[in-house]
Amino acid sequence: MATVTLANSTYLDFTSYRATSATTPEAAYGLTPGEIEHSGSAVNVALVLPRANDPTALLTADWGTRQHMLAELTASGSLWSTYGANKAQYDLVMHDLATMGIPVIGDAHASDGYVTSVESRTIWVSLDVAQFKALFGTDLLRVGPADDADLLFWNGSLSLPDTWAVSGIWLDVNGYPATSNLAGSASVTLPQGPQGVGNSSTLASNFFPQQIGQDFYNFPAEWATQATGTIGLLEPAIGDALPSDATQTFEQLLNAYRRTADIATDGHYYVQAGGGVVYDNSDGERSLDVGVVSSAAPGSTIGLYAGSGFDGNAYASSYTAYQAAFWDQVHNPGVISSSFGDYEMPAPGSPFYYATSQLFIDAALRNISVFSAVGDGGSGDQWPDGITNQYTTYSSPYGVLVGGTSLTTPAAALDDPTLAAILAEVQAGNLGTIWQLVSGGLTGLPDLTKGMASTDSTFVETLWNLYKLEGDMLNPGYYVNNAGSGGTDPTQPTPWYQLAYGLTPTTADPIRQQGRGTPDVSAVAGGNMLYKVPGADMSGIWYDYGTSAATPFWASLAAHINAVFADIGLPPMGYANDLLYTAAVVAPAAFNDVTIGTNMSTFVEGGSIRTHTGNGDIVHITATGFGDAAGPGYDLVTGLGSPNALLLARSLSAIATAQYYFDTPDVLVSDGSGWTSPATQSLLFQSTLSADAQVHVQWGQTSLTYAGQAGDMYAWTAQFAQQTLQADFSPALVTLYDERSQGTLLQSTVGGGSTLGIHIGGAATGTPQAELSSAFGYVDFVSDVADSAVQVARAVAVAETAGAANDMDAVVRLRQNGVLDVAVMFYKVDDFAGTIDGVAPGQAGYDAAAFGRAYQTTAGGIWADGAGYGQYSQTDITHVNAGDLIAMTLTAGGNTYHAFAQANETVDGRSVGHLWSYGLNTWGWEDVYGGGDHDYNDLVVQLDFTSTAAAGHGLI
Repeated sequence: MATVTLANSTYLDFTSYRATSATTPEAAYGLTPGEIEHSGSAVNVALVLPRANDPTALLTADWGTRQHMLAELTASGSLWSTYGANKAQYDLVMHDLATMGIPVIGDAHASDGYVTSVESRTIWVSLDVAQFKALFGTDLLRVGPADDADLLFWNGSLSLPDTWAVSGIWLDVNGYPATSNLAGSASVTLPQGPQGVGNSSTLASNFFPQQIGQDFYNFPAEWATQATGTIGLLEPAIGDALPSDATQTFEQLLNAYRRTADIATDGHYYVQAGGGVVYDNSDGERSLDVGVVSSAAPGSTIGLYAGSGFDGNAYASSYTAYQAAFWDQVHNPGVISSSFGDYEMPAPGSPFYYATSQLFIDAALRNISVFSAVGDGGSGDQWPDGITNQYTTYSSPYGVLVGGTSLTTPAAALDDPTLAAILAEVQAGNLGTIWQLVSGGLTGLPDLTKGMASTDSTFVETLWNLYKLEGDMLNPGYYVNNAGSGGTDPTQPTPWYQLAYGLTPTTADPIRQQGRGTPDVSAVAGGNMLYKVPGADMSGIWYDYGTSAATPFWASLAAHINAVFADIGLPPMGYANDLLYTAAVVAPAAFNDVTIGTNMSTFVEGGSIRTHTGNGDIVHITATGFGDAAGPGYDLVTGLGSPNALLLARSLSAIATAQYYFDTPDVLVSDGSGWTSPATQSLLFQSTLSADAQVHVQWGQTSLTYAGQAGDMYAWTAQFAQQTLQADFSPALVTLYDERSQGTLLQSTVGGGSTLGIHIGGAATGTPQAELSSAFGYVDFVSDVADSAVQVARAVAVAETAGAANDMDAVVRLRQNGVLDVAVMFYKVDDFAGTIDGVAPGQAGYDAAAFGRAYQTTAGGIWADGAGYGQYSQTDITHVNAGDLIAMTLTAGGNTYHAFAQANETVDGRSVGHLWSYGLNTWGWEDVYGGGDHDYNDLVVQLDFTSTAAAGHGLI
């Protein structure tokens, strides 16, 4: 049988990409000939075949299109004949293996911990030394005893029969990277004391996960009793194992924890045991996962996936647990959470890399949401190679990577010396500091009186980083998990949704490679707040931490959102990373923006700093100083930020509904070389400039040049405006930022088919996030000048109702920040230009036409009143049909203003616009005749077309 040598198939390609400069396993691991054995070893290996067809087009479609494609393939029974292995090829490999006498293990149900099936494209084989040599053409070598080898490896490359066309290989072994100094002479001097901000309180808080969700991340109270489907937890070899002397069952201990956490119902779980389960020192991870999910999503059934276990040749790799969970077609978990990962760092282009990367595509095609912990070792992830590291085995673009933060209450902040400067600035009323804290989730000015400081609200959220230098001792040390990881995985290209967000993630070390940015999102992982969960043996209460806690917390949130989706007629989220990034663009208040902290922890062995290793020994290291820092917007330590769960659920519901049920024209469309208006429409041109600059706008044959004025540094953003539309958001914060003028606003009707171009200060502009925002009514034209842009936005809302239903109520949320008495009316128009029965805004009879099309409110009448200066109010409008185009009219101080400037007063010969777009179905009004102070926040209005779905249960 002819064979072919597999490219990039050395042992170091399997374990040590970007970790060592060594070229052989002996050199990389410092092995001597006397340590190496040539007999008595055995290993289980996965052979992974290519897909019958490439799923890229499906996976890069928007979420709604993707869901329709998956539903059609599933209904026709062709999903896995399309994207599984070629059946003839699979049968050929199975036949040849039988002829060679090589045993195949596993089945489609992971009965022994291994998944072997044509759908998964995987064939697991069990190989002794002779069979390994016969199959791969090289010797299987061993360091350590045969029944528990420290290292199984091979020299050179692997080969396989050329007719098999195997693309991927995975070994169920204990592999780990070999490291060497890749940073050269790089070094930094660490500052004395804590290396992180907001992690040093002597009054750290401890809460049950449900409390953390409700008090700090805005989980609605109604979620505590809703059914939330099945959540799978990866627990390799652990499952539901308990100590041999345990006197209660796992179920009894689970329910005892639930009672302690004030959950009245019993929990439900199942276990996939594979090759058996073992109680050992990893069971604290299992109990942490179980505790978080059973408290944060108490209505979920929990699945424990042990993978292959340790029986026979098995080594309980996370790969086998992932595969068992992804291919469980009995329980079909909609959400998977993993706090485990395999340590190997496969090289791009290797068969090992192919195996892991394609595994997560299986999950996406199975419509499973996967949440994986980004890690707890900071930027270096505990490897002494001196550069930044990411675990490539689970940094898939088809899963959500979760980072870690420290969440500090006002009470805890008083006893954290690293927050003293921030506390002083808040107490002094520093607008900049308060603005930053609000973007991070602060909803009210904190009372920092020593005896009255709150213990159940957020003061500040920072990156989780507990490293501390005292003299020459770094404690707990970079070998120990105590900081949120994150950075750039250069083994893969930047995912399309990160490119669409405008990101070019790049490693922070001297090698400077681009790739997949991590994490995607974050949540509290430790520092000044810990989770109350069961102990390792499921008894009592531990105070636990890590991205291993933040990850099942996010999985619990996803299960709640799946329940919301089901309630309004949507399929489950599944692979939904693009939905998250779209929400961050068009509904930024859905995330708390964590902007403080760094995860620097890169190091090499030798040097002047003393530190502990993982086993307690003291060694000397040198810090090399490479890592990433938190900052506004997406960053490589906290991702998009932590969740505002209610606002995230609302925004995802609206975005998913729009994609799944509607084909609304984008506000602008691009052919790759320019932008065109797809319809005649009235567009807002909103300049947000860092300094006064000339703005030139061209559409079709029409051009306009005007002097754009810089806005106030605290002019309301989309995030702040949307944050104010929460009933519990403090009026004091609203009015604190009153009279903050925006930039220049113009409005004009642009004809369908007109090309559009914008220059700021004479320079061309780019549109970095337009792919995500244009479908939701606006495009930002951004210049190279910092913080300068012109937003082109629609002035009307499209009623994208749940299930595309007619005769629905729509929620109207209002926040008043003007002193005049105000009220707003909503009316139906015929097109995006605001025309009603052929009458355009500004023409005779338009006012009467608008009133004749007004929607009624549930409170009676056609006007929704503002609640007064700084106050929030809410009502519904009725009889809204799918696809209605809805415009607004404001009355204030005896004057009436339309959403279309053409229908308003003129100043200096130009019609005055009174409306400003703040993102997803959210606008702000200026209530003073002539334009007033141009703050466009005198009444902020939001329309929500999904939360009142007829079949809904008030979940959002």
